[in-house]
Amino acid sequence: MLEAVLAVVGLLVGFGANAAITKQRMGSAEEKAKKELEKAKKEAAKLVADAKEESAKAVEETRKEEQTRRKELKDLEQRLVSREEALDKKLDELDKRNEALRKNEDEVEELKNEIRAIRSKQQDKLEKIAKLSKQEAADKLMQMTERDIKNDLMGLINKLQNEARDNAEEQAALIITTAMERMASEVTAERTVTSLKLEDEEMKGRIIGKEGRNIQALQRATGVDIMVDDTPGYIVFSSFDPVRREVAKQTLEMLMKDGRIHPGRIEEVVEKAQKNVEKDVIRAGEDAAREVGVIGIPKEILHLLGELKYRTSYGQNVLKHSTEMAHIAGMIAEEIGADVKTAKYAALVHDIGKALTHKIEGKHHHISGEILRKYGAPEEVALAAEQHHDDVEATSTEALIVRTVDAISAARPGARNISAENFAERMKDLENVANSFSGVDKSYAISAGREVRIFVRPENIDDLSAIKLARDVANKIESTMQYPGTIKVNVIRETRAVEFAK
Repeated sequence: MLEAVLAVVGLLVGFGANAAITKQRMGSAEEKAKKELEKAKKEAAKLVADAKEESAKAVEETRKEEQTRRKELKDLEQRLVSREEALDKKLDELDKRNEALRKNEDEVEELKNEIRAIRSKQQDKLEKIAKLSKQEAADKLMQMTERDIKNDLMGLINKLQNEARDNAEEQAALIITTAMERMASEVTAERTVTSLKLEDEEMKGRIIGKEGRNIQALQRATGVDIMVDDTPGYIVFSSFDPVRREVAKQTLEMLMKDGRIHPGRIEEVVEKAQKNVEKDVIRAGEDAAREVGVIGIPKEILHLLGELKYRTSYGQNVLKHSTEMAHIAGMIAEEIGADVKTAKYAALVHDIGKALTHKIEGKHHHISGEILRKYGAPEEVALAAEQHHDDVEATSTEALIVRTVDAISAARPGARNISAENFAERMKDLENVANSFSGVDKSYAISAGREVRIFVRPENIDDLSAIKLARDVANKIESTMQYPGTIKVNVIRETRAVEFAK
């Protein structure tokens, strides 16, 4: 029991001690909190005082700035007022000056009128004294002056003209001679026949075929007169059109190499030869442009240029003539300071109209200009090509150069054969007469112009109409053309039936 009492007493003593300690600690924390609160109040009061001080300073600075701005505005207003007053004074002065100028102008005009009146009176007095009007006096003075210096002026003009002519001829001769000496090209006169050498005489029989069917099919497909028995060891192709001759030659070469020669095969090979010639045309145009150093020529113009390989002008190959001209034109242009590229370009393509003269009406140089413009050649090139003949006035130095080198290349002895050109023109006219009739499919002038073969469309021309057509063509040839001997008109009407076995 005593132990229990002691335990209770111990507990009470411990609780009292803890309570005392807790109270003591609470008193210390309260005192500390009071101190912190005092400190915070002091700091807050200091901050408020600092803020009031800074606010007062800011208000003072703002007041000072406002006073400064008001002063500046007042000064600016004063300056504007002063400037306005100065402008008003200047305007008043200008008004006064303008008024004075108007008065002076009136006075000057009055003085001018007085001077005119005085001069008129003086002129009238002089005319009365001299008994001559002003115009008559001027005419007499001019006549006297002309009479005194006429001989001197004529002598001076003649001297200057002679000097200019002598110097121009000498300089031109020097330039042309220099260019011709630098350029020496081979000139080959194109003929109206092409020959093909045979390795075996027995091949002639195969070429002719049974009853001549092979050679007839070949002549019909190419439009070329083929002579087998005229020259031993050779086959001769005769036609005024070089393209046809080349197609016929390549056709026969391929047929002899293949060994199969019959009408059906001939037509296939002719088509292949025509494609080969077309490729050769394109290659020839590109090679010509590359040879003379002209780049950027459109493909269409290059194609027409290549066709000139198979065209002749009075027996002179037109493509060789054009490339030769381009070389000489470049030399002359370089010597006289003209545009070298334009001169060479125009000289190279100046005759492309000759590749189309049978398709387009007009002179070949006019056609050349139109074609060059159509396919995008420079205008200065088209003009120079168009103006290379005398019927169009040359408007540029390059056009004069092209005209000059055309004469240089064509006019030298042996360059051209007039009779060959006349023959080719007669062959073209003969074919054109035949083609002018309706129902004609194609026509060929062969045998040196002694025969014209006309192939008609069988659906449009019957047998009786073919006989009438032959008579009509012969009558038109007699009435419109001049030719030696006689011309055979051969109208061919052919019907083919084709079927395939499957």
